[in-house]
Amino acid sequence: MRSRESDKDDRLQQFVEWAGKLRGDEKGEAQLFLEHLFQAFGHKGIVEAGAVLEHRVRKKMGVKTTTNFADLVWKPRVLFEMKARGAQLERHYRQAFEYWMHLVPKRPRWVVLCNFDEFWIYDFDVEVEEPVDRVRLEELPSRSGALAFMRLAEEKPVFNVNRIDVTKAAADLVAGVFNSLVERRNDREAAQRFVLQCVMAKFAEDLELLPNELFTRILNESLESKRPSDTAYDLIGGLFRQMNCKQPAMSGRFKEVEYFNGGLFRDPTPLSLTKTELESLYSAAIQNWSKVNPAIFGTIFQASMDKAARHAYGAHFTSESDILKVVTPTIVKPWQERIEAARTLEELLDLRRDLLEFRVLDPACGSGNFLYVAFREMKRIETDLMLAIREFKGKKARAVTRGYLSVKQFYGFDRLPFAVELAKVTLLLAKELALAEAQKISAEGQASLEFEQPLPLDNLDENIRCTDALFTEWPKIDAIIGNPPFQSKNKALAEFGQEYLDRLRNAFPEVPGRADYCVYFIRKTHDHLPRNGRAGLVGTNTIRQNESREGGLDHIIQTTGTITEAVSTQEWSGDAGVHVSIVNWVKGKTKGKKALFTQSPSGDWSRVELETINASLTATIDVTSAQTLLVNANSGVCYQGQTHGHEGFLPKKDDLERIRADSTSRKVLHPYITGDEILGNLNSKPTRWIINLNHCEDSFTAMEHQAAFTHLKREVEPDISKAAREEREKTRKATGPRQGHAKRWWRHWRGRDEMIQAISGLSRYAACSRVTKRPIFTFISSAIHPSDVVQVFALEDDYSFGILQSSLHWQWFMARCSTLRNDFRYTSDTVFDSFPWPQKPTFNQARTVADTAIALRQLRNDVMTKHKWSLRDLYRASEQGGNNPLIGAQMALDRAVEAAYGMKSNADPLTFLLKLNLDLSASEAKGDEIVGPGLPQVVKDPKSFTSNDCVRAT
Repeated sequence: MRSRESDKDDRLQQFVEWAGKLRGDEKGEAQLFLEHLFQAFGHKGIVEAGAVLEHRVRKKMGVKTTTNFADLVWKPRVLFEMKARGAQLERHYRQAFEYWMHLVPKRPRWVVLCNFDEFWIYDFDVEVEEPVDRVRLEELPSRSGALAFMRLAEEKPVFNVNRIDVTKAAADLVAGVFNSLVERRNDREAAQRFVLQCVMAKFAEDLELLPNELFTRILNESLESKRPSDTAYDLIGGLFRQMNCKQPAMSGRFKEVEYFNGGLFRDPTPLSLTKTELESLYSAAIQNWSKVNPAIFGTIFQASMDKAARHAYGAHFTSESDILKVVTPTIVKPWQERIEAARTLEELLDLRRDLLEFRVLDPACGSGNFLYVAFREMKRIETDLMLAIREFKGKKARAVTRGYLSVKQFYGFDRLPFAVELAKVTLLLAKELALAEAQKISAEGQASLEFEQPLPLDNLDENIRCTDALFTEWPKIDAIIGNPPFQSKNKALAEFGQEYLDRLRNAFPEVPGRADYCVYFIRKTHDHLPRNGRAGLVGTNTIRQNESREGGLDHIIQTTGTITEAVSTQEWSGDAGVHVSIVNWVKGKTKGKKALFTQSPSGDWSRVELETINASLTATIDVTSAQTLLVNANSGVCYQGQTHGHEGFLPKKDDLERIRADSTSRKVLHPYITGDEILGNLNSKPTRWIINLNHCEDSFTAMEHQAAFTHLKREVEPDISKAAREEREKTRKATGPRQGHAKRWWRHWRGRDEMIQAISGLSRYAACSRVTKRPIFTFISSAIHPSDVVQVFALEDDYSFGILQSSLHWQWFMARCSTLRNDFRYTSDTVFDSFPWPQKPTFNQARTVADTAIALRQLRNDVMTKHKWSLRDLYRASEQGGNNPLIGAQMALDRAVEAAYGMKSNADPLTFLLKLNLDLSASEAKGDEIVGPGLPQVVKDPKSFTSNDCVRAT
């Protein structure tokens, strides 16, 4: 009786014989091939197994979103992408990777590229560049275990070689040699340099840059000698010295060794090895280095640095698929789009020139993993571009045969000296491996392309530098990528020290003190980018929250940046033990849908396409769709302060005394407060007075206030008249705003009479600085006139103050406001007029809001009095972490306000407010009454909700 295993082997053998007779046409035979493959693995067919042929995959290309079709998708098992027989599969993994990225949720674990003769199996979660295994068609019956995920009952595949395991084995052996050298009191830097020279020699041997497995044979010969340590010292030292010598050896074993140098071999560093160290080095050398991933350098770095130092600088490492979440949208896709859009030879030649001037920076490069992937991908772009040029006929096209992309176009900084040396070697390897790949593609495609010589190695001392990127001038670049250190705000003091943090905050005063460390890199990256420059960075997933968002992503969006693709949150593939966010953006505007990915706690992925990605990296509805609520806009509550238009309206000390002495002028003098004084002065005390003759319609009335009028005539009128004349000369018109002002020069440029009238009947009014970083509202005596950088709310009750001071209002403020430099700017039309107030608060809920608002202000005043702090001092201090009663008071107020709104505790604030706004707007459109700013109708005695604390002039 035949076994099921025998039947399976027979089916697979029959499939092999049948498939071998196909022409291998991608369009005509791919689906038939896949149908028979499923049957060979025991399925009735593709449909019966639950797989889908020609699965739609939506991809963004420039301003367009295109629909592509993956040949077969079987979630969550496998994605198949078929190519014609004879196709070079290494040229198509990028397309498969992009499909795979978009196939969420339940993204397939495995990806198979097939050209009818070979199955290349990828595990993109682990590695992108190389398949985890390759199976030829004729090997399928004996090697079906590599495709065990295809079986009726899914099984774990068995691969011939696990590239990651090989890489780890080689890395551990080399790192063991390094650790042993250090333990034996060898100079640490010399040991690092020696190990890197050995690793480069082994890679060079594998790439045939060293002849006849020379390095491995030297190690073997040393071990077999009577004096292994001495022999190794002489032979390895001799090899490294020859690799540093421009003059070839005349004879001997190093005769065919070419000049390497590249800075790495500038100082040949032979060390005396023990036999155990030599054995470990030889064991590493005889590993299958063609299967060693250059990410080995990250592993070496991790293994060779002590744990405390590694954690202190946040030097963690990641998978290639995660690196591509930065490199692909920031570098690869924009270049692909430009190449695909080119229609003429001249356009392609222009692109080639641009490519050779394109420069990339990783400001926290670590071992150089991001730079490695970026160079490799750009070298592939260059090859694609050259092949596209060669499709044109003529001398001009034929003349373009050589690739010139250089590692000198790539830059990196790191604070750790060993990381810098690692990054140099990693980038040099990127060049050597990319050259080998490009030469293979050229040869197989018979394109006759030429590439630069692999030797000598480039010297990258000026490109990869040991320095603190946050305090270093950056080179002119086009793209910035990387994975800045992960230190959180709560641990920064312990890990960096107060002196470093003080220096950091002095250099970046606009970044909130409680922002995560990586936010400083985001901030400097965006500010350094040229117009339309691109960046992609990894950060802690708190970069989308609170102060970290304010210092980084808010700044990007508020200064003409556009987030093009992002990961809201995901578990990081490195050993950092954190969840991260990944953000790609352009310094400018870009059309088309933007992709936002999110990994759920279960590990599954979701993907949404949005018109814009907000700074919170959430897929909530964009609050720009909020509508103006007439009940707010017509409430007569929200105003900008007075714009005097000339400093002469603010008399200096001597002039002020003279004006005060005049009884007719004393009543038109008023204390005057600015936003900076509200935030920065003790007790928010105003320091200046303003002359207000805005009620005077003509000069005769103004002259009744003799001293004030005389002062303005002398200090203000000449300049206002001059401005009017200049306007008339410039516009050649007899009317204009400056000329109109000259007719009433004693009045302010913008007196805001309606605002003055609104607050004059109140004992106090609520206010905030119009330009601010923090949610700080206060009450001000109505005797004090506010400047134009003060946002005025003609409300004197504590309930209304509580609503304005709440985090709900602050989040709406941040989401809807405009910006001035790097700060939020309150605008009545976009923020206040659309902000929905609670519609049905009970009396007790309103009372609780008022009471918690009073308690918060009382706490602020007590702390500020005790420490002699301003409001700015207080809120800055609260950002330093630790036990903080202000945060507790704010949370109590927020809970009270949420209860007044009837908002559930797990509701998203902006989503809740936007829905309420749209509902209220619809009600207004139908003629229904809605509740606007101020006390709700359930409060019958406004005085019982009005305390008396406020900023006073004296």
